[in-house]
Amino acid sequence: MPSVYESLAGANDAFDESLRPAKLDDFVGQRAIVGNLRLYMEAARKRKEPLDHVLFSGQPGLGKTTLARLIATEMGVAIKETSGPVLERAGDLVGLLTTIEEGDVLFIDEIHRLPVAVEEYLYSAMEDGHVDVMIDTGPAARSVRIDLKPFTLVGATTREGLLSSPFRARFGVLERLQPYALEELLAIVTRSARILSAGIDKEGADLIARRARGTPRVANRILRRVRDVAQVKGDGSITRDIAREGLLRLGIDEHGLTELDRQIIAAIARNDGPAGLKTIAVAVGEEEGTIEDVYEPFLIQEGYVSKTPRGRTLTNSGRELLDAKSRPSSLF
Repeated sequence: MPSVYESLAGANDAFDESLRPAKLDDFVGQRAIVGNLRLYMEAARKRKEPLDHVLFSGQPGLGKTTLARLIATEMGVAIKETSGPVLERAGDLVGLLTTIEEGDVLFIDEIHRLPVAVEEYLYSAMEDGHVDVMIDTGPAARSVRIDLKPFTLVGATTREGLLSSPFRARFGVLERLQPYALEELLAIVTRSARILSAGIDKEGADLIARRARGTPRVANRILRRVRDVAQVKGDGSITRDIAREGLLRLGIDEHGLTELDRQIIAAIARNDGPAGLKTIAVAVGEEEGTIEDVYEPFLIQEGYVSKTPRGRTLTNSGRELLDAKSRPSSLF
């Protein structure tokens, strides 16, 4: 069964799609990145060239996929979307590349999970505009060069460090998305509520925004569940009390921590010395990758956990939080 946070920050669905901005002017937050993209795209249009290859990195739910789609929209071209795990063989990539028209955007999510063989095929595609395909095997083997139309590769990754240096160096634009400020999340929650035709007051929106871990996707998922509470327990309008009840049902406390976050903190505290990732994963019953990519970044950013070469340790703030034995019902 998925945890509360996984249900809040899982894969995209129709709900998320309806809340995505349709144009760059509607995109909230990441001002420096949006400003850079505007400039780069305007320059590319003046040169009548495709935008240079772009790599977006950052935590899940910050808008990497949305920005990739908005690049295609702003450039007036088509976008083809796939993900690293899907491209298992070089032939899968070659088949995709040969269908791309001039200037189109190829978006690869989780690009750090590309197999090495597939990644190496992208080198010549990105840099030289062609791929070399081997035909037959043994003595009859021969290489056939396939020329490609100029395109823009947009990659998204939550773990930029897993990309090889040669691959990373082939991206002309590298942007790292940061967690959103409270004011930005407040604007996103208010906009999403308007799109969903759900009434919401300032206090209700503020409470949701403060518990969203700096992530628009989480804010929108919380809003969806709080809207359910408002429709069943109230008159359909989201007030502070309604938002409070919805957050309580989700087990999200005033720090934005879920039950699994608190279990991770407790697991580290029980360890005699720094706790390894595998030890924590076994203690809380979750996969190592999920802890490292989804939960740990927020705990580190908020100053509850410290990551050292020997393992994870609690900071003073983490120990104080644990000592308080905080529960969702006592934190609002």
